[in-house]
Amino acid sequence: MRTDRNNDQLRKVEIIPDFTKVSGGSALIKWGNTQVLCTAMLDDKPMPFKEGTGEGWLTAEYAMLPSSTLTRKQREGSRPDGRSTEIKRLIGRSLREALDFKKLGERTIWIDCDVLTADGGTRTASITGAYVALKLAVEKWLKDGLLSEDPMVHQITAVSVGIVEGEPMLDLKYVEDSHADVDMNVVTTEEGRFVEIQGTGEGRSFTGEELTKLLSLAEKGSKELREIQLKALTK
Repeated sequence: MRTDRNNDQLRKVEIIPDFTKVSGGSALIKWGNTQVLCTAMLDDKPMPFKEGTGEGWLTAEYAMLPSSTLTRKQREGSRPDGRSTEIKRLIGRSLREALDFKKLGERTIWIDCDVLTADGGTRTASITGAYVALKLAVEKWLKDGLLSEDPMVHQITAVSVGIVEGEPMLDLKYVEDSHADVDMNVVTTEEGRFVEIQGTGEGRSFTGEELTKLLSLAEKGSKELREIQLKALTK
């Protein structure tokens, strides 16, 4: 049972834009006790499979710092673990939905998400914070003449939901996530369209009615997150 907030409430979320001085964009997202530094940078070279297509690409990297957890996490080096690989692919898939690659041209955008502190929801925080970094970067590149057209077409947010002790909950922190019977991550656009839904019955299976309740919670949280993103972008 939750004691710090209602089941349909997000933890406190703050996004600090331009947290580091980079040639692209950056944002530090504080989501409860989870903190992730997100950056977006531009490479004039296309990915090999995009050469000659006139289109660009976006790719992502994700890592947890050794001190991000209560016990030291070993550095991944050049061989990230399976979890990090899965998460970076999710970040990439999610943020590619934000872009029109024809307007980007044969260039590559690199998203880097580094977890400073982890208390659940690092992948959803990474996606939500990285969107802000990406938007800031595109605005800078347009101003500096590195891009001739705005390639941004969608606003992207991500949030977790789950069933803990039989109760549907929005935004699981670590202690809730580790005891969840059902765990789900939902990525959406500003129109409420789904980019990706990752849902697993870890402790038990779940019903269609429960799924509907979880998606309704995710929709509520996503709307609030979009407002937080827009507020950060107008600072």
